[in-house]
Amino acid sequence: MVRVPELPEVETARRGLSDLIIGRIVKAANAIDSPKSFPNDPASVSEFLIHASIIDVRRRAKVLLIDLSSEYTLVIHLKMTGQLVYRGEIQFGAGHPNDSLIGELPDRSTRVDIQFADGSHLFFNDQRKFGWVKLYPTLEVPNIDFMQRVGPEPLEDSFTAREFIPRVRRRNNTTVKAAILDQTVLAGVGNIYADESLWGARIHPAMRVRDVSDEQLALLLSEIKFVMNLSIEKGGSTDRNYVNIEGKRGSYIDFARVFRKEGTPCPRHPDAIVEKIRVAGRGTHICPVCQMLQ
Repeated sequence: MVRVPELPEVETARRGLSDLIIGRIVKAANAIDSPKSFPNDPASVSEFLIHASIIDVRRRAKVLLIDLSSEYTLVIHLKMTGQLVYRGEIQFGAGHPNDSLIGELPDRSTRVDIQFADGSHLFFNDQRKFGWVKLYPTLEVPNIDFMQRVGPEPLEDSFTAREFIPRVRRRNNTTVKAAILDQTVLAGVGNIYADESLWGARIHPAMRVRDVSDEQLALLLSEIKFVMNLSIEKGGSTDRNYVNIEGKRGSYIDFARVFRKEGTPCPRHPDAIVEKIRVAGRGTHICPVCQMLQ
């Protein structure tokens, strides 16, 4: 089953790459076998990417932004099967879990190879070729269609229930799970963290937003922040072949309460068995006691 890298994994990638590539100078950048993965004008690449130094690595929702000294930015969307892998004095990989994260590169899935002046490389791998690495003037990045549509960041301290509740209530007639998965409502909440936070807030994922109280929604936001921050602390939720800057695999999935726990006792109610149902077109994990459908 293909699972999209989630916000905490992209944030883990941002933090790891920040420690590794800031200050490095780009020597070369080449598309390999997939021009649509690196759809950039060669003249712009030559002028604004080659010989530029990396000055920052940022994240917006599930998109990575690598800022250059040329006042241009590499905007990177991993989509379904994208990976970023650094090979130098330290080995680092983040993104969709498969053996390319830890294997020899370039390989069959490598789409872009960025070489730095010191001989290290940043590889963009993507089995399905849906992801991309695009070069934009930094000042134009906020005007990209994606950036215009995506909702606020749930992990920002300034994002509180006062802003969250009216945004979710724009989707009053949908299920609460569909609402928090909607990237225009909130940036970066994926299936794992939706299930985990709804369990934490004792809300059934199939409840309509109109039937969820403001108090429950405030608690839901608190749970979203909690599970995402825990996942970032644990290095992401990818439990197979994901490695962080210290060579450790993402371990959040070991701490999940209901996700992939169907058939096991609920941590809060040992007599209740976690079930897997379908909500908003997604496999959904619930405790039938904690999360009764009202």
